Amino acid sequence: MRRIRAAAAGAVTVSLLTAVTACGGGSSTGGGSNDSPKTLTYWASNQGASIEVDKKVLQPELDKFEKQTGIKVKVEVVPWSDLLNRILTATTSGQGPDVLNIGNTWSASLQATGALLPWDASNFAKIGGKDRFVDSALGSTGAQGKDPAAVPLYSMAYALYYNKKLFADAGIAKPPATWDELIADGKKLSKGGKWGLGAEGSNPSENIHHTFVFAKQHGADFFTADGKPDFTSDGTVAAVKQYVDLMAKDKIIAPGNAEYAQNQSVSDFAKGKNAMLLWQSASANLKSQGMSDDAYGIAPVPVQSGTPGTGTNVNSMVAGINLAVFKNSHNLDGATKFVKFMTSDAEQKILNTAYSSIPPVKTAQTDATFNTPANAVLKDTLAKSAAALPQVADESQFETTVGTAVKTLFAAAAAGHAVTTESVKAELEKAQQQMPAK
Repeated sequence: MRRIRAAAAGAVTVSLLTAVTACGGGSSTGGGSNDSPKTLTYWASNQGASIEVDKKVLQPELDKFEKQTGIKVKVEVVPWSDLLNRILTATTSGQGPDVLNIGNTWSASLQATGALLPWDASNFAKIGGKDRFVDSALGSTGAQGKDPAAVPLYSMAYALYYNKKLFADAGIAKPPATWDELIADGKKLSKGGKWGLGAEGSNPSENIHHTFVFAKQHGADFFTADGKPDFTSDGTVAAVKQYVDLMAKDKIIAPGNAEYAQNQSVSDFAKGKNAMLLWQSASANLKSQGMSDDAYGIAPVPVQSGTPGTGTNVNSMVAGINLAVFKNSHNLDGATKFVKFMTSDAEQKILNTAYSSIPPVKTAQTDATFNTPANAVLKDTLAKSAAALPQVADESQFETTVGTAVKTLFAAAAAGHAVTTESVKAELEKAQQQMPAK
């Protein structure tokens, strides 16, 4: 999903998730119009190292769009800590933007509100066709069997970033390929005020991304095949425990990371405080914080054994940002033109270069700009060993409830309390009880 996403603040209520209320551009009629053909409002997600960085990236492109079309775009860069709740509030209040970024894992949940414009064949034709986009990105645009609720904008995958100097100083010749190797290396690196690995223990969404991958590696999932929550299976419990144990038992994550929720682990890595980082497309962020490209290496996220692939060797969720349109926008034609502009080959190259992400548009992805060693790891992961989070209506509440359960367990670990199989299962049972009844 998002690149440097922080937690969606507050609980997501069932009523918000299941509301089917129109919204966007200030209209509450639900029909959409072109009453305001010269303006658009756009909520952009915080992709760079700061909101100011995003404004510097986006404004020249929005000015370019205005020059081409005569449509002025008013942009607001919304922090990840606020974005989901802002969107859900907009779906019920009828007060929202014309166009917005959504984390791709939220697609099915927001689709279920009925507030987003469906991207049927006719709408895709207006932006050049659905076949312009890679399959992995389209797989996280809404529920299976329904027209997508959004269009892919940025694609990402998790990778292991490692500090070359700290590895060399510890006598470690290569990045770890398995979790046992990562723990062994992490213990060698956790000394002198430095730690082996960084984490965002207070960020529910980040917690979900990692525990989802661990669950896949344990042959489990958080939902049954028919979309029902299944948070307490042996595999999911083992997955959550393995992740939290990196702090609680293995002690390669600093206890203070239990309070991290605003990408502090990325800053710590850039400053040499952590030797390893599990992150989505971090290169541009690290560069903006003064870390040179040759100071770190990039490798696939470890697996239990063997090499990354499908099934139990999945090592990333399909991460990314989608572009959605509120279906009752006062400038539906302008919003569609804006989506076409943002997903054009030229803009895909500019924007994905700025954010060190991968274009989900096929022709842009093959551009030489994205054939760097760093991107090779990310592209290979997306193509061979990444899986989409469940595209079910309750996905965003799953992120909130289970992600918060993991946050609670990290807090317990930081306080020196034992994290047992029983305590993990108890927290996951509480999370499952908060999900909507079926």
